[in-house]
Amino acid sequence: MRLALAQLNPTVGDLAANAEALGRAYERGVADGADVVCAGELALTGYPPDDLVLRPGFLAATRHALEELAERTGPAALVVGFVEDAGSVELVRDTIYSEQDDSRPLTNAAAVLRDGRIETVYRKGRIPNYGVFDEARYFHPVEGAAVVEVAGTRVGVTICEDMWGEDGPVAAAAQAGAQVVLNLNASPYEADKRAQREHWARHHARHEQVFVAYVNLVGGQDDVIFDGDSFVLDAQGHVLARCEAFTEELLVLDLDAPSEVLGTAERQLSSEAAIYSALVLATRDYADKNHFTTALVGLSGGIDSALTAVVAVDALGPDRVTCVAMPSPYSSEGSLTDARALVDALGCHWLEVGIEPMMEAFSDALAEPFDGTEEGIAEENVQSRTRCTLLMALSNKFGHLLLSTGNKSEYAVGYATLYGDMAGGFAVIKDVYKTVVYDLCTYRNAHWDESWRGPEAAVVPTEIIEKPPSAELRPDQRDTDSLPPYDVLDPLLMAYIEDVRSAESLVEEGFDKDLVEQVTRLVDRAEYKRRQAAPGPKVTRRAFGRDRRFPITNAWTGRPSR
Repeated sequence: MRLALAQLNPTVGDLAANAEALGRAYERGVADGADVVCAGELALTGYPPDDLVLRPGFLAATRHALEELAERTGPAALVVGFVEDAGSVELVRDTIYSEQDDSRPLTNAAAVLRDGRIETVYRKGRIPNYGVFDEARYFHPVEGAAVVEVAGTRVGVTICEDMWGEDGPVAAAAQAGAQVVLNLNASPYEADKRAQREHWARHHARHEQVFVAYVNLVGGQDDVIFDGDSFVLDAQGHVLARCEAFTEELLVLDLDAPSEVLGTAERQLSSEAAIYSALVLATRDYADKNHFTTALVGLSGGIDSALTAVVAVDALGPDRVTCVAMPSPYSSEGSLTDARALVDALGCHWLEVGIEPMMEAFSDALAEPFDGTEEGIAEENVQSRTRCTLLMALSNKFGHLLLSTGNKSEYAVGYATLYGDMAGGFAVIKDVYKTVVYDLCTYRNAHWDESWRGPEAAVVPTEIIEKPPSAELRPDQRDTDSLPPYDVLDPLLMAYIEDVRSAESLVEEGFDKDLVEQVTRLVDRAEYKRRQAAPGPKVTRRAFGRDRRFPITNAWTGRPSR
């Protein structure tokens, strides 16, 4: 059997464009002799469609698009993920739900299209409800297997979570006679995700003695990035072929003679390469899918805004990015020089607007109510919010997508300024710890990829990487005035946020007790800020937002009372 995996980048809700991409992939696969072409989970609707699936018009349009796509098929099969309205009797002849069921339950489904019709429909049996997944809110699980014959081979269909865990739908497909199991996925990227996916795919391949074809989506969708990285295993669990990560691809192979594609089987990106590629793809797709032609970055001369600007240029190209320097009396001359050097290296647009007159105006306006008080955070944050006002004005005037520049370490402890540097439409490095920000800048200076639209050169000035981090909101300010060094802070944050460790266990592990109490208190108190933050791409195991949901009004600390 000749199999084609269509690793596609759908846009949620763009049924016509998604269907056309599926149709083209099918035609290319057939031209290459494929007996079956398989795309990812909900490739017709895009993933996750969220509350779009509650709109009857969307469901009707999905069904219509599926039927039209079926009409494009011939003897070769096309396997397509879609949202199924289980009240549609024509599509669900064997549904377990009653035709009179007023709730009209939905399923996360995959249709096998062949010879101009919908041949059969498989419904996802395991519905995830953790992390970024909210499927239990929308979809009903359905037990059973769907196995079809393709070129004399029995092929089973499963969807994403069906493969994670013992037995279940993959075993059911094998028991129904499947020799090959297709697993359609919308599996978001996070560090070390490949190992987790391959663990379960290899388990089922060996245990059920079947070929496993894992086909994933690729592309950015709001706060998640699908990395593709689709692959095929034989019944011994060996990788026969793999798609490139973070790019669309059609992979065609003969299951009994896969040697022609073995060259891609073991390619694996480094951690820095994968994260950087994810940020570039997420930024490009967020801008393009939301029809932003240009982006705007407030450039301070520091490491965070530098990385944000570099990612923006690699995602969109230098002509589509404007960097704005907004020096204050506390901005060092070196920072302005470094910012200009970065822009010159990137070749993007430069704009400089000093904020000292605006600072004086705010100071005059607040002189009476602030009289008799000491200067502190309130006055410092006026600077950050003044810059935000200028950036938002430029965004409104010219339609730029404003990219906010705060990193995960700052978001975690509330060090980013609400309505200041947190403001924007997309937070590029929101899920990137400060220490990783440095790693990514160093990585970008030493590498280049043809998919990037920025210059093939080192672009981040050494001075930006080497200078001590500072918000420069008061004379001689350093981040370490308020926070521990980032190489101390970040491991503690990772343990508390990613591993959901208690304060008590962190102290037992060897972290300083006073530091644990300080940092965990800061993290807990900053939830109200994070709730108001722009979306940003998830690259860690537990990102703020869908992954980590804590109540703002919350008296539980988990710290022993004194």
